[in-house]
Amino acid sequence: MVAKTYDAKAVGITTGMPIWEAKKLLPHATYLSADFRFYGLISEKMFSILRRYSPDMEVYSIDEGFLDLNGTMMLWKKDYKGIAHDIRRTVHREVGITVSVGVSVTRILAKMASEYNKPNGVTIVPTSMIQLFLERVKLSDVCGIGRNRLATLNKVSIHTPMDFINTDIEVIKRLLGKAGTDLWLEMRGASAIGLELHAQLPKTMARTASMGEVTGNRKTIISHLIRHTSRLATELVTKRLLTKRISIFLRLKDFSSVSAKVDFEYPTNNYFRLSHSVQAMMTELYQASELYRACGIIAESITNAENAMPDLFGVMKSDAKQASIFTTMDDINKKYGSGTLRVAGAHVSKISGQRIRFMYPMIMAS
Repeated sequence: MVAKTYDAKAVGITTGMPIWEAKKLLPHATYLSADFRFYGLISEKMFSILRRYSPDMEVYSIDEGFLDLNGTMMLWKKDYKGIAHDIRRTVHREVGITVSVGVSVTRILAKMASEYNKPNGVTIVPTSMIQLFLERVKLSDVCGIGRNRLATLNKVSIHTPMDFINTDIEVIKRLLGKAGTDLWLEMRGASAIGLELHAQLPKTMARTASMGEVTGNRKTIISHLIRHTSRLATELVTKRLLTKRISIFLRLKDFSSVSAKVDFEYPTNNYFRLSHSVQAMMTELYQASELYRACGIIAESITNAENAMPDLFGVMKSDAKQASIFTTMDDINKKYGSGTLRVAGAHVSKISGQRIRFMYPMIMAS
């Protein structure tokens, strides 16, 4: 289970539970396969809305983020409660999903406030209301206090959030270390955990998949690789990232693999440059006598596009011009559905008898 409704949660279904086990608890429920493509589009749309309200934003997870609202009341001519309700209504109107919003003086309190009034509410916890708020929640509701830490605290008679903040900080440090003292400060209204405004660069980015059949057809394999390359290039462009090394692999019928890699003189996100290298590596690896079941492309040595040193021969400048093609293609695919536009050679025919995985319709609220 990746996600569940509140009704499913009420009968004991938990995230990570096997489907067969969940069906024992709720046999007549509807179970859908995950569609991470759709979730990603929804997430991007939601965060694009949040950025309107503050440039200082941390993307915490696919469906959760933090905003620094300091100084925004004059801009929006509203108090924090008004801004929070405006965010909630805008996301619902433009994306079609409900969100809960918590506003407080620290990151941990804001997180707890957002959890307090799910799935479609607003909770404001000013400094003057911290004690009252903490009296209404459980210690297990505190982000960062899981099962093991809760057991550790319970052993020394710390059972509630108020017990926690009224305990001497040195005791908390001895029990939970720096993470515990940060929580202690945050819950008392003193900021100790800042926003991570710049996400860490991924070490690798990959696009891989089974081909749905075992095949020795060179054109079929290249079509899959070209599609993976197109998707990887699009992600690099939209995230303003570059790669200095790519590798491809071919998985054979017996599940063994062969692979090859290439290093670029300059970091790139240019589809044509990537595709040329992929096809050259494919020529090196492919054996007509073998059968293949999967393939993929992996990008390594990832850097930010804005931090890259310009090269002497204008290669990266040329790449930047061609990147606009993929930015436009990505915008069209987000609006009309994944695969509406694709590069030539990336089309892969459906295989007779292949099971079609559930996918959400590409329709968003307007």
